[in-house]
Amino acid sequence: MLADLLAESLGAGPWKSWENSGEYARADWAGREICLFKPLTYMNNSGLAVSSYVRFKKIPPQDVLVCFDDLSLPCGKIRIRKTGSAGGQNGMKSVIAHLGTQDIARLRMGIGPQPGFMDAADFVLSAFKPDEKTLFNAGLATALDAVRLIAEQGLEPAMNKFNAG
Repeated sequence: MLADLLAESLGAGPWKSWENSGEYARADWAGREICLFKPLTYMNNSGLAVSSYVRFKKIPPQDVLVCFDDLSLPCGKIRIRKTGSAGGQNGMKSVIAHLGTQDIARLRMGIGPQPGFMDAADFVLSAFKPDEKTLFNAGLATALDAVRLIAEQGLEPAMNKFNAG
């Protein structure tokens, strides 16, 4: 959802297929080429698609921003990190493994808390309740602002602004 919003807000070209494993679009914004990529593989294998595209475009891992949902954050909250472990998120584990470094920025979007009675996969794939949808949409708008700030000014200003509170 965030990638689609970014593509629309940046006036990116149409989404195109990438090696039957993802879709990409590009935009010129803030004096830079912005490449957007959506893996279409299973989450646990998303690193295969991401690494293929990143290597083809010769994008250094430190210039990649991975955006993903996170059960451990309350619905609608975001957190930005410059580096670190996958924190149990299998898609991020795959990206780290295939790019060969933990030095990959990430923006985590909260979808939690997961009900104790529900399997994580079932929860992630379930529809939002009306109150969660409102919180998530607000978080999506915040994430969009955060990505735009990262493109304009870099990670540090975005972390200072969006990780507070």
